[in-house]
Amino acid sequence: MSNRTDNAMLTPLTDVTGLILAGGQGRRMGGRDKGLEPFQGASLVSHVQSRLVGRVAEVLISANRHLETYRDLAGRVVADRESGYQGPLMGIASGLEAAATPWILVVPCDTPFLPDDLVERMAAGVGSHRIAMAHDGERLHPVVMLLERSLLSDLQDALASGERKVRHWVDRHAWTRVDFSDCPEAFINLNSEDDKRRLEMRPNEESRV
Repeated sequence: MSNRTDNAMLTPLTDVTGLILAGGQGRRMGGRDKGLEPFQGASLVSHVQSRLVGRVAEVLISANRHLETYRDLAGRVVADRESGYQGPLMGIASGLEAAATPWILVVPCDTPFLPDDLVERMAAGVGSHRIAMAHDGERLHPVVMLLERSLLSDLQDALASGERKVRHWVDRHAWTRVDFSDCPEAFINLNSEDDKRRLEMRPNEESRV
């Protein structure tokens, strides 16, 4: 059960850990480590990290290769507890286990234009729910998610039973959406070389790094 019984505002600098998911295989990028892909003068993961540093208690990176490179970017790097690139739920579970705060804000490494006020808006929007996910006015973004660390044991049970889909697991709990319909472009993600070429044509100032 959650120990959160009202709509009191979270204090992200003490209550929230940021978790950047960078542990995938990057299949559509030719197997390259997507988080370390250069983009507008910095790695993709650095663009995302800039939206979290100074706004949360700690930033963790979920990664399964090039761990030393990622450690140069973040104080702590968390590898999946099980091998085989088992998807974002495994990375989220490993991050929940490593975090020292009661809440975790999960973001993917391939969204370089996330809003600067992401942390504040997610914390304000979760209310009395256990999970909040970003919604851009048209689409839900399940891996831009604020969730209670106390959900770890339930997530571990779900993984042990074979669950690998984020939405399937989230739907087991009380969750809400946070409205970002004023900035849908902030959730554009970079999945392929074509995406990279197209997005690199956007003005550099949009990356805000």
